[in-house]
Amino acid sequence: MNSNIVERSKHILLELGATPIMYLMIALSIVSVAIMIERGWFFTTVSENIAKLAEALGERLNAHDLNGARDLVAASKSAEAAIVAAGLKQLARGPEAAEEAMASATALQRMRLERRLAFLGTLGNNAPFIGLLGTVIGIVQAFDRLQATGLGGTASGPATDVMGAISESLVATAIGLVVAIPAVAAFNYFQRRIRATVANSDALTHIILAYAKGEAAQSDNQLTQTGPRPAQSSREPESFSMQRTSTFSG
Repeated sequence: MNSNIVERSKHILLELGATPIMYLMIALSIVSVAIMIERGWFFTTVSENIAKLAEALGERLNAHDLNGARDLVAASKSAEAAIVAAGLKQLARGPEAAEEAMASATALQRMRLERRLAFLGTLGNNAPFIGLLGTVIGIVQAFDRLQATGLGGTASGPATDVMGAISESLVATAIGLVVAIPAVAAFNYFQRRIRATVANSDALTHIILAYAKGEAAQSDNQLTQTGPRPAQSSREPESFSMQRTSTFSG
């Protein structure tokens, strides 16, 4: 039973060959290159000079120009600006509301930045194994030819066929590595860009929260200073009435 399973598996591998694996690797490489180009263009279009944006945003907030701050971030296509815009929309409801809005916007922007990167990560991790599968198939073919000839590769014809099968199988491994290495490099690069974007967003978020908390504290101080004074009118009539009573009683 076990021998039958082995023979059937061997027959399937021999029928399959390493050529379909190579075509699969070429197709995957084309898809990965397309994703690299698309993601590279996307990150280029949403890039922003964060230092300049933070300075301009701080100036508008210090001048209490909320409309100018909204217009500033609305004119930018960056993920950082979209996160700040979400906080500015909820700024009138207090710093807690603005913080929650920016946290939600950060999660949405992260999904936008990480789009299609899972394919690159998966391909980078598994492309060598796919190439190794092609290599194994090629080696199985080579040994099958040796077994079929029964010459152990001593004759020139069978030996040439065996060496050709082994070289073909090694090409599959090479293609797998060629596909995997750029995919892993691109995946790591884009992940680094995402981490930088999130860090920039945190910096801008703290600018918004600092303004919101400062405004809230200032409002609390004003309410404390101009709070209602203790009412004395209710006690004055009481004392006045007591005086009148004592006068009349005398």
